[in-house]
Amino acid sequence: MSVHPSGVLPRSPSRVLALLRSCHPEPTLAVTVFVSVLAVGAGRGPAGSVAVSLAVLAGQLSIGWCNDAVDARRDTACGRGDKPVSTGDLPRAAVAVAAGTALLLCVPLSLVCGAAAGAVHLGGVAAGWMYNLWLKHTVLSPLPYAAGFASLPAFVTLGPPASAWPAWWATTAAALLGVGAHLSNVLPDIEDDLATGVRGLPQRLHRRTCRWLAPVVMLAAVGVLVTGPPGAIGAMGWTLTAAAVVAAVAGTAVRSGARSRWPFRAAIVVAGIAVARLLPLAPDMA
Repeated sequence: MSVHPSGVLPRSPSRVLALLRSCHPEPTLAVTVFVSVLAVGAGRGPAGSVAVSLAVLAGQLSIGWCNDAVDARRDTACGRGDKPVSTGDLPRAAVAVAAGTALLLCVPLSLVCGAAAGAVHLGGVAAGWMYNLWLKHTVLSPLPYAAGFASLPAFVTLGPPASAWPAWWATTAAALLGVGAHLSNVLPDIEDDLATGVRGLPQRLHRRTCRWLAPVVMLAAVGVLVTGPPGAIGAMGWTLTAAAVVAAVAGTAVRSGARSRWPFRAAIVVAGIAVARLLPLAPDMA
């Protein structure tokens, strides 16, 4: 690949693809889609739902790119072939600029959804950056995930038409989904993390514990959404719960390599089931 004398890669389709690969596309897309669906279900309307989608997308892009920029040296030392910065397909500076640009765009995109809603969302994005910059190295590593995910239902409900805080069960379930996502997302990288000095809570618990604790936490989130809202659970509630159990157990029990992403993908499926459970309740979430 040709490189400009300045050391910066030329703009090209391959560079754009490298940036997309570097943004952590699976969780970025999943979170954006899930929150967008909730916004529609909560009655934010076409314009409001699009605004929510763009704000969440910008926030998630900024967090993903920030992660790769901060971890560039570690990923290179570990020979991470899935990281464009590590493989030399993308300069670290380009990822850092992309992260900062996405963060700057996230501010007006969030605030246009309402001052209170925007402030909460920006707080959740700030939690993601705090994880990347510091808290991932500490026993408090699940807290940014919990705070970031918990901010999402509030981002939806604090804007019009509800303009109110979400019900406790929506916030609690979202926080649990965040913790479960953290535990499953770290699984493929635990050994590399320990070798390069990252000792968050999952790394201290080690692989076997995290592998089984992650689905338990994810299913606890589904349980909160089934039992927390008022009224009868109904056949759909039990069906979705059963589907979540199957997905969580399958993602954990499947025999795959240590670096497999399937436990994390199972966590995304469980989160999608949780959103499906929450969708009929979205108008009453606040």
